[in-house]
Amino acid sequence: MEITLSLADGIPVFALAGRLDVATSPVLEERLAPLYEASGSKLVMDCSDLTYVSSAGLRVFLMCQRHLSAAGGGLAFATLGKPVRELFHLAGLEDLFIIEETPEAAAGRLTAGK
Repeated sequence: MEITLSLADGIPVFALAGRLDVATSPVLEERLAPLYEASGSKLVMDCSDLTYVSSAGLRVFLMCQRHLSAAGGGLAFATLGKPVRELFHLAGLEDLFIIEETPEAAAGRLTAGK
């Protein structure tokens, strides 16, 4: 899995490419850990090039949401591809996460506090 970082409206955007599974999820966890310590951290996951998410990957997303929300921040997802969108639907996560079509729209929702 490849992770690149950019900004949208001052909010970090992690662009994920490839497979997020038991072998690669620790890499993402390591990259996310510093954000958990900052109060009010907000983050967007750009999943346009993410081709697969295992249960280990879902756990990373859920833990990230929990940590950021507890610190007054938030997590949003953008550009979910069909396989990832179907997984979110099957797992019942569509109502738990902010999901938008673009990273900018996801950052806007986080900024608006929705």
